[in-house]
Amino acid sequence: MPADLDLTRLRVLAAVARTGSVTAAARELGVAQPSVSHHLSRLESEAGLPLLERAGRGIHLTEAGRLLAVRAEEILGRVASVRLELDALAGLRAGRARLAAFPSALATIVPTAIAALVRDHPGLSVGLVEAEPPEAVDALAAGEVDVALVFEHSDVPHAGGVEDLARYSVTPVLDEPVHLVRPAADDDGSFPPLAALSESDWIAGCPRCRADLVARCGAAGFAPRITFETDDSMAVQALVAAGVGVSLLPELALRAHRSPGVVTSALPGARRRVLALTLGKPTPPARELLVRLVAAGAAHRGAPASAPSGAAASAGPPG
Repeated sequence: MPADLDLTRLRVLAAVARTGSVTAAARELGVAQPSVSHHLSRLESEAGLPLLERAGRGIHLTEAGRLLAVRAEEILGRVASVRLELDALAGLRAGRARLAAFPSALATIVPTAIAALVRDHPGLSVGLVEAEPPEAVDALAAGEVDVALVFEHSDVPHAGGVEDLARYSVTPVLDEPVHLVRPAADDDGSFPPLAALSESDWIAGCPRCRADLVARCGAAGFAPRITFETDDSMAVQALVAAGVGVSLLPELALRAHRSPGVVTSALPGARRRVLALTLGKPTPPARELLVRLVAAGAAHRGAPASAPSGAAASAGPPG
């Protein structure tokens, strides 16, 4: 009766079948050629049938060898799958998930994801860092976080601080509109195009948002006169409400806080993409779950209705 088949030897046979020679198999496996020959010899003893036959200066698999090589690939694939399932189970019990995200995401779509992670997987170590996209990407590259939540604008794809996405695994989280924000006191019931605001003072946000503002106004035929700059979207709205200028804000910023002193309308075609970046393959289970929860939370929340033109946006908690 044949002996039990050893997985290491099955792996060697599968490599020989794939590469076509003992030498190439040894190179693929990173072992010495005599070691491959030894494993093949032992595997023949375990199988109870010849698996290889000489053909000139090379070798060929026998019928039994070809059959076993095919089955070896199947067996090794199933073992690898079980290993991944066990690693995933262990990772969700004692892994870690660290997220860097920009402020408006932290105030809206992130808390629900973190709460679900902590509730359903209490063994996980969960960390949270507030960071604008460039700093979040730097933290991801340095291994300080596992997931970086970033954004880029449709007209200025690199304004989010991510110059090259090729090295990252990218998961789309949200595609949100960008809004024109005006003082409620100046609202006459109409929605002016950007070109009509060419003589207005403008309030710019973070460097990425400023680049988007400049690009959109440039497309409308003018350079915006930027009189104030602040990363704080609440301060932006307060300045607009006070009548010192107008601004552009993405919808997440308005979900996080909406001043009763402003009116907002989505600009046609103006979008901002929110992306979750991870680094390395395969993605550890805790990291993958965190990305999935953030994306699901963003989809579940949906978009709040824009304040109608002609009426001030109502005060209240973020949507």
